[in-house]
Amino acid sequence: MCGITGLWIPKQSEHGSLGDTVAAMNTALLHRGPDGGDVWVDDAAAIALGQRRLAIIDLSDAGKQPMHSADGRYVMVYNGEVYNAEDLRAKLTRHNIAWRGHSDSEVILEGFAHWGIAETLKLLIGMFAIVLWDRQNRKLTMIRDRLGIKPLYWTHHDGKFGFASELKALVAGGVCPRDVDSGALDAYLRFGYVPSGQSIYRKTRQLRPGHMIEIDSDGQIRDSVYWSMEDVVLNGRNNRWAGDDDSAIEALEDLLRDAVQRRMVADVPLGAFLSGGIDSSTIVALMQSVSDRPVKTYSIGFEDEAFNEAAFAGAVAKHLGTDHTELYVTADDALNIVPKLADMYDEPFFDSSGIPTALMSTLTRKEVTVALSGDGGDETFGGYNRYLWAKNLAKTAKSIPFGARQIASALTLLSPRQWDRVCSVLPIGGKAGTIGDKIHKVAPLLAIGNDIDRYVALLELWDPATLRPGGHDGEKPAPFHVPGEKFSRNRNLDYVSSMQVMDTMMYMVDDVLTKVDRASMAASLEVRVPLIDHRVIEFGWRLPAHLKIDDGVGKIALRRILHKYVPDELINRPKTGFGVPLAAWLRGPLRDWANDLLARPALYDDFGLDRKIIDRATKDHQSGATNNAHRLWSILMLSAWQQRWQ
Repeated sequence: MCGITGLWIPKQSEHGSLGDTVAAMNTALLHRGPDGGDVWVDDAAAIALGQRRLAIIDLSDAGKQPMHSADGRYVMVYNGEVYNAEDLRAKLTRHNIAWRGHSDSEVILEGFAHWGIAETLKLLIGMFAIVLWDRQNRKLTMIRDRLGIKPLYWTHHDGKFGFASELKALVAGGVCPRDVDSGALDAYLRFGYVPSGQSIYRKTRQLRPGHMIEIDSDGQIRDSVYWSMEDVVLNGRNNRWAGDDDSAIEALEDLLRDAVQRRMVADVPLGAFLSGGIDSSTIVALMQSVSDRPVKTYSIGFEDEAFNEAAFAGAVAKHLGTDHTELYVTADDALNIVPKLADMYDEPFFDSSGIPTALMSTLTRKEVTVALSGDGGDETFGGYNRYLWAKNLAKTAKSIPFGARQIASALTLLSPRQWDRVCSVLPIGGKAGTIGDKIHKVAPLLAIGNDIDRYVALLELWDPATLRPGGHDGEKPAPFHVPGEKFSRNRNLDYVSSMQVMDTMMYMVDDVLTKVDRASMAASLEVRVPLIDHRVIEFGWRLPAHLKIDDGVGKIALRRILHKYVPDELINRPKTGFGVPLAAWLRGPLRDWANDLLARPALYDDFGLDRKIIDRATKDHQSGATNNAHRLWSILMLSAWQQRWQ
């Protein structure tokens, strides 16, 4: 794991201090690679490549990058881990390669040299962002892994091609103009993150998952797809599992065990995040099943019981016999992370679960350098509560033959607080105090006629057309479509499958994986995600629907595997997520901080935001009339980002 950087100026003979520029870019990524850093420069070709190293496999100098192929043709920088490197090494050894070390980097590089880029990519199991310089053909190739686990930003401006693992490195090198991209800003306001294929800066893009970009010496750019989630869905639908449920569960367990075991190979100490939920518990159970010693597991707890999963994690750890560490953090511990978020996420990023993820990463890094995580199970195996909500909402909407808009309007005549008071005297069960907010969120969705449109609206925080009606600098961006949305409509996927496709192609990549990558790398911790092994995802799309969601319960297949290792009473509980008491913080300890950020005139002047709308949302939230925590947090993170990076 590491951070990579580089700069190429193909049509300029005078390029100044190219090496110094990339060295500065490298330094900005010190947190991603504290174990060393190097820059390689070819003055004749006007190119420099840099890398900061977090040594995981082959800790010797033989694993250092930038790395040259044995035949001298290629130079590579690479961020990630390839988990079948030893299998590929055995195949390559037949070509009489004189190996210099035992790093996976060398295996990838020699694979490119002997099999070609396209053929090698088909063989790789892992997470990676790779940049390869072909000295013979003077061609630069940038590659991002199939699911977008590792980030890679690139820019083409003023005759220069630059790339880096994080935007802050491009900024540090002065190769990234900081004009805000209006379309990316709109997407952020809608969803709380900037989707891949864009970046918050107009001249910079993040490479899409499963894509490869080739740039020749004439500056021609070719973007191609080497792996497609849409193809996976179609192949899964055309090749459904032919056996019975028991054989499907057995095959999935074997595949998951292989994915887990491959990710346990490291030359440094290794552990796992454990929340006590289905996903992390399954990963830890499989880790322990193949380990001859107690696996190191880590969890954090909060004083607020509504957000505390430490007790569940501790019970699972005790049953599995892991070497468990838990840390109870105070509100002050969590709040101390908040001022660091804008630097950690150098694009606007709203997901407040990045706070506990950062705390967990810091705790874990005290003892290990690598940790396995359970991220990715919800998208493939149908675990999000919103899949059930959206499906039930669709049925409800279809049951209203006419007057849906009128009913939606009628439901919002009472304020959320008034609904809470009404429901508090009714025998409805659950948390009556949250009913009003849910009614106000669901009511407008009833008036939407199309199921996919309704789901996209369910994910949205703000309507950019309303929040910034004048646009940004007079620019009117092209409409943004959620990846997988058009595919889902055209292929007539069932509703749950449509939601899973869209989430896998955008939310998982640009929210979940971005959160984990930045929070863990800020602590110099490598996180590996077995459930996002492309083989697991491909197999998951072959499973019948009832092994994902059945009778209102999600992740049936994973539950059946986990039940072999952990008793039902330890895992059968409502899904809580990994969050913080954000609503209460914004009414209490973060109130002054929030008010200061929201009072900045530049927030409204530069981005064209309607201050009246935000002031109203702030007032309603702080008074307790509504819960606007997540919507306000997105504006606060935008303001904090602007203050740090604009």
